[in-house]
Amino acid sequence: MQTIAVLTSGGDAPGMNAAIRSVVRYGVHKELKVLGIRQGYEGLLNAEIEEMNLSSVADIIHRGGTKLRSARSERFKTPEGLRKALNVINIFNIDGLVVIGGDGSFRGAQVLSENGVPTVGLPGTIDNDLAYTEYTIGFDTAVNTALDAIGKIRDTSTSHGRANIIEVMGRDCGDLALHAGLAGGAESIIVPEIPFDVDRVCNKLLQGRNRGKLHSLIVLAEGAGNAIDLGKQIQEKTGIETRATILGHIQRGGTPTAKDRVMASQMGAKAVELLLEGKESVAVGMRGTKVISMPIKEALALENEMEKETYDLADILSK
Repeated sequence: MQTIAVLTSGGDAPGMNAAIRSVVRYGVHKELKVLGIRQGYEGLLNAEIEEMNLSSVADIIHRGGTKLRSARSERFKTPEGLRKALNVINIFNIDGLVVIGGDGSFRGAQVLSENGVPTVGLPGTIDNDLAYTEYTIGFDTAVNTALDAIGKIRDTSTSHGRANIIEVMGRDCGDLALHAGLAGGAESIIVPEIPFDVDRVCNKLLQGRNRGKLHSLIVLAEGAGNAIDLGKQIQEKTGIETRATILGHIQRGGTPTAKDRVMASQMGAKAVELLLEGKESVAVGMRGTKVISMPIKEALALENEMEKETYDLADILSK
């Protein structure tokens, strides 16, 4: 193992820069040549590759987004694209690759590994939808971004006596909605994993109004419904003026939290160690405060489960 490379793929997540910095600086510490691949797998196909050093990653640990930029690549998924990727890897004498991204990025890493390229995957996604790890890089920052928005919406909601629906990201996984909703004191949290009854949501709003509450907050994961349509239903059923706010891509940006920076740094160093140990097709994650690793194939096979106890707690505390 003399030369390793690192890329970021798919949706960006706060903390990716901290992971890149860790891979580069720890790799240099281990006397490795470290290459940065721009624009994810698409950049790999286009040979958008440059050597990185200590200065390349200076002053990025606190920055959101990804210095290497990111993209999705349909070409990489084709046999021709894979052949081209392997050819580029061979030309640049890349002995090992660190891939930072979500499940799609991990599948790409697994394919490369099956074709002779040792790969290590770092979980970079705000959705926290990889079941093998308790936390993914960017999740904690996204929760805090959503929580900040919830606090501001509560202020204006109280002033006008409205109900407000805050739609957060989470197509298939409701972790972001659950954690932000619990921390933000939402009356109802709606997630893809658990069916919801709009009448029950309305009853909770009316009960709160009868207790003298001046505002009502509902946090909705994007995969569980449409905030605007739900708002119309609630207003028609309750007579309470209801507004919808879709946070969108604001959740992807911003300065990463200390938790995301530390976790990403630990994972980046672990990825380099695993490559030096000769490991192939491995996913790095967190369990408690410990960095763990397991085969990517096994990691992707695990089904993500909703934190039912936390969901039930949020429901009890919101009454």
